[in-house]
Amino acid sequence: MQRAEARPRQHPEGAAPGGGSGGERAAAAAAGAMDPTRLLFQEPSLYTVKAIFILDNDGRRLLAKYYDDTFPSTKEQKTFERSVFNKTHKTDSEIAFLEGLTIVYKSSIDLFFYVVGSSQENELMLMTVLTCLFDSLNHMLRKNVEKRSLLDNLDGAFLVVDEIVDGGVILESDPQQVIQKVNFRTVSEPAAYGWTTALCPSKALPRFCNLPKSKLNGPY
Repeated sequence: MQRAEARPRQHPEGAAPGGGSGGERAAAAAAGAMDPTRLLFQEPSLYTVKAIFILDNDGRRLLAKYYDDTFPSTKEQKTFERSVFNKTHKTDSEIAFLEGLTIVYKSSIDLFFYVVGSSQENELMLMTVLTCLFDSLNHMLRKNVEKRSLLDNLDGAFLVVDEIVDGGVILESDPQQVIQKVNFRTVSEPAAYGWTTALCPSKALPRFCNLPKSKLNGPY
């Protein structure tokens, strides 16, 4: 009996052995790369916050911290802040979307507080930062969260922001912990923040952070 010879499988002219031409495979790969479902599941980042700012009831900046180069110049930042204020100051919502960014905000008397993240950022994470910021300032300002009081204690307000977010990364979300850390920094290094014992004879503690010890269990 004559043995059958094994012959290679014939492919259509111009086709590659892997199934489909090289051009077809490249097109399929490109389609996969552009799949919207893949774009939705991007790797999470620690850099949650793009900016924090506080405006008065006329939309003027009182405090601002930006953590990336989305708005590299002060002029661009203030233009963005004005656009955000115009979009939000007459609404009752807590979340806005503008220029591909997610913005959560809160108002108090004559102040508007804003936390900004990317369009893919979790609104709950941004809201956590906003709530911590407001509650920490509420403690610091003795529940008098308004423009004049904030301006009188602006250095302390910047310290509060720095304890909550550093370089866009959320460090702390507990207002009590924030106030403790601010107290500890100002007691340990009062001269670094322009304070001396003349401001408060007891441990050089600034008046805006001098909370009852029952609320502060931090180191002294």
